[in-house]
Parts: sequence; structure tokens; C-alpha cells
Amino acid sequence: MELKSFFQDCGMAQDTAVPKLNFEYWLDKATEWGQATTLESQKDVCLHLPQLQEFLRQLYETIKHLPGSTVAIQQFPLIGQLLGRLCWNPFVIGYDESQRTLMWCLCCLYSSEPQNAVELKANSWIRSLLCHLFSSSKWESNEAETSTFISALGYTSTDYYCHMVKNMVGSLVTELRENQFNGLNIQESISSSHVNAMSIFCVPLITLPDLTPLLETLLLYHGSSSKEILSSEFLEAVNEAFLKKKISLPEPAVFSLWLRHLPSLEKATLHLLDQLFSIQLNSLEEVARIIKNSLLPQAASHPAIFRIVNEIFKNALMETDGTSEVMTIIQMFTQLFLQAHQNENKQHKFPLKAYFPNHHQPLVRGLARRPFELPTTSWSQHLKQISDMLKALVEDTNVSSLTDLFETWFLVACFGEWLDIAAEQLLKATVEPDAVLWLLAFYYCPKNENQQRTQTMVEAQAVYSYLMMLFSCADLSLKDLEAAVHRVTGVEQCCNQRLTTHLLTSFLLFSPGAHKIAQECIYRITEITDTSKEVYNLLIRTAYRFNHSGEENQRTVTLLNALLQKLPLKV
Repeated sequence: MELKSFFQDCGMAQDTAVPKLNFEYWLDKATEWGQATTLESQKDVCLHLPQLQEFLRQLYETIKHLPGSTVAIQQFPLIGQLLGRLCWNPFVIGYDESQRTLMWCLCCLYSSEPQNAVELKANSWIRSLLCHLFSSSKWESNEAETSTFISALGYTSTDYYCHMVKNMVGSLVTELRENQFNGLNIQESISSSHVNAMSIFCVPLITLPDLTPLLETLLLYHGSSSKEILSSEFLEAVNEAFLKKKISLPEPAVFSLWLRHLPSLEKATLHLLDQLFSIQLNSLEEVARIIKNSLLPQAASHPAIFRIVNEIFKNALMETDGTSEVMTIIQMFTQLFLQAHQNENKQHKFPLKAYFPNHHQPLVRGLARRPFELPTTSWSQHLKQISDMLKALVEDTNVSSLTDLFETWFLVACFGEWLDIAAEQLLKATVEPDAVLWLLAFYYCPKNENQQRTQTMVEAQAVYSYLMMLFSCADLSLKDLEAAVHRVTGVEQCCNQRLTTHLLTSFLLFSPGAHKIAQECIYRITEITDTSKEVYNLLIRTAYRFNHSGEENQRTVTLLNALLQKLPLKV
């Protein structure tokens, strides 16, 4: 049986004349109703509810313009007693829009910045009333009269209060959305302070499932004020509950949360990094799943969010001295961001310049091209174009500072998929080796103090020439690769060692004659040098690329899988 039909049976559809409404009258009624035990006395409550609702509307219109609870109490000394009794009356809060109006009245009394003991005490009292209205912990009632009333409606106690809370939340959501739509009408506008109070009231009840529509509406609500109208306590609580998966929110609400509250975005990004650091990177599929589920790549379609997340990743990379694990995570995030950006509606899509405003835009566009967007026959030429543009920026023009050089390097590093393809193309395709080798040399040795990068380039050219002589050999032995392995283990500069390891690992993967000795050769390198993590991360990145773009040579795929099964034991 619906509430509305019960109220109609009680005669609510008929308008009756009543005495002039005042606080004393309604406080007496509220006191009398609190002692109602018979069906006749309960019907008396129902008969007066339409007039009570009108009184509450008038009260709200009066107090919503007052500066705080102190003034309201001075003008209406009985307001606390009346609202307190009405909030605990199941007949009142179950009728039509009464519960919503009561809530807005309480919001009007709440002081965002309490100035005295009275306002502090009022705030605490208001919080408890709102918790009572929303909280499921107080839904069960053993009072005989309440149970009889609820049973007459055909509900259990829990079901009745569930319906009541859903109705209240739905009513508040409707009013907020209508106010947002009609925000230009100042007379009908909901005060920013009242919305702020509402957000504070929600804090202890964030995880209540029926409250989710209200959370969403508040997060998407923007008043006329240029200042944030939602309390930071509310924004932090919602973010915390979302990160701990205690609540589920639609993507627009999450994105709005992070846009309007920077600490929440920072915490979400650090939470993602903590998650990824706590697992072993057995495959990039698992890494991609965790990153996608965080919603950060999708949220990063908004340039402001992207730039902040990118800055946090950059700091994490510097704090970990550029470890390969962090670099792999950043590259995976960048790929997922590009995917989300490409899926954006063209009308709402931002240009790449919005995400990388301080970089050479042709270089940005070149790096942002996904490999699958180009035929494999065009990869070598595309890499040459990237290398030429980068070299012109770094060598042919004056980089104003080390910071500028790092920013350029970090841009290239974020799109590291092209770097892995560069090493592969050097061995498999017809390329201009100097241009592609320079690209790899810049990545592994961006600074050229004391001709470091120049020396790295010379070393890379020698290793590359030696490997190319062996690439087409049908059957290689470990002795054949001894010179290349010695170059890896014998060099003193870390950047040279890492670049040479990258070239040698790619050779072992893609040279048919090296497959038999690949495992033994890699084990030897990783035992002598400190490059096991670099090799492992290169392998999982290559495996991910093969899984998503395809690799025709099944022998290479088989070897790659075998290496990944064995190498983690040594990482």
C-alpha cells in the first residue's frame, strides 16, 4: 500500500480551514503527536500534515536569508524544539516533501564558520538530526505505535525507512538540479552556504548506498559563486571512499571531484602508484587494468587533470632515480590516456597543445601517433622524423636550461613505445641507423656534458655494426656474441650499458639464429650487470605490444614468453 493512498484515506485530499499558523501552535501539535498511540490520534497527525508542510515552506523562505543560527534562534526561540520533534516523527518525515523542507531548514541554521558556542552547539545538534534522517542504523523501531502505522502501510520497518530515505534523496536531487538549471534566477537560487552545509551533513553517511545520487548531484553542482561551495571535508571523504571502493560513482562525478579538489586528485594518483608498486609487474595487461580502473587516464582527457597527474609522475620518476618500473608505468598511462583522448567526442576533444603547451608541437604530434595508426613499412621514416626534430631542438638551438632539457627528455620518455620500436627497426628494417641510434642515445644519455652522449653514440654504432654482421647467421653460439656481451659488461658509463643491453636484447629476440642462446645470454648479462629490471621491463612491454598489434613470427613470441617465465625469478 502506497503512502499517498494511506494519506488520502485519512482525508488529506480535502482542504480544511485552520487557525493562524505559529510556532506555539505547531510545537503543541508536535508534542501531542509524539504521544499519539491510537489510530484516531494518528489520523489527526495525517489531517494536519498538508498545513504543516505549508508552514515549513514559509519558515524556510523566512530563515534562508538569515546570516546564521544565532539570529534565527533570536527571532524564533522555539525553532530548535519544533524542528527536533518533527524530525523524529515518522508521520511527518514520511509525508510528501516535508522531509526535504525540514532538511533545508536545518541547512539554513547551520553555520559554516561558527562564531560562538551557541552556533557550535547548534551545528552539532543539526548534524545529529541529519544523521538520524539518513542513517540506516536508526531505522529499526520497536515503538508499538510506529510499528503499527508502518504495518498498516504494508511495509516492514526497514523497508519503510528505505523508501523514505530514497524519496528524500530523490527530492533533494531534483531541487538541486532544478536550481542549477534556473541558477540565474536569484530569488529561486539555493544559497551556497546551504549547499555547503548539505555536503557537510553527508560526510558521516558517504557509504550509505541510497545517498549515492545525492553525492553525484552535489559533485556536479556549481553555484554562482566563484569559490568552492562544497566542504573540503566532504570532498576528501568522497574521494577516500571511492579509492577504497566503498562507493561507486559515475565517471563525470569522479572527474568533477578531481577538477574541483586538487588534494583529491593528488591522492588518487599516489594511490594508483602505491597499488602498482605493491604488485610484481608480471604483465602489462594487469598494469593496464589497474590504471584503467583508477579512471585517471579517462579523467586526464581534461588538460588540467592531465598536467597535474603528469607532474606527479615526473616527480615520482625523479625520486626513484628514473627506475625502469616507474618509466614503464608512465608509458602505459600515456598509452591509455591517448586511447581515451582518441575516443572523446570530437566536439569535446581538446587539441594536443592543451596537454603539452610548452613543447614543440610537431614533435608532440609525431610522438603521439600510435604505431598501429601507421603501416609498419612507415615506422622507420616516422622514427627518423622524430629524431631529426628532436636533434634540431637539442643541438641546433640553445636549450636555455637543464630544466628545459629534462622536460624534452621526459616528453620523449612518456612515449617510450617508439623507443622500443626504434631498437627493433634497427635490426629488422631498412633504416638510416644514425638517426635512430641518435634517438636512443638521447633517451639513455640526454646530457652531453664532456661529450657523454657523443661517446654513447660511438659505442652504440659499434655494437649495432657488430650485431648486424651476425643478424642473418643461421646458428649462433654464445662465443659469437662474446664481443657484444663484453661491451655490455665492460663499459663504465651506466647510460652506455643500458643502451647496449637494449640493443642486444632486441637482437636476441629478433635474430632467428640467436634464439637458442637467448636465455643463457640474457642470464649472463643480468648476473654480471645491474640491468635485470631493465631487461624484464623491456620484455613485458614488447609482449604487450605483440598482444595488441600482433607479431607474425611465432618463434619470437614463443621465446619472449619463455624468457618472461624464467626471468622474474632473477629480477
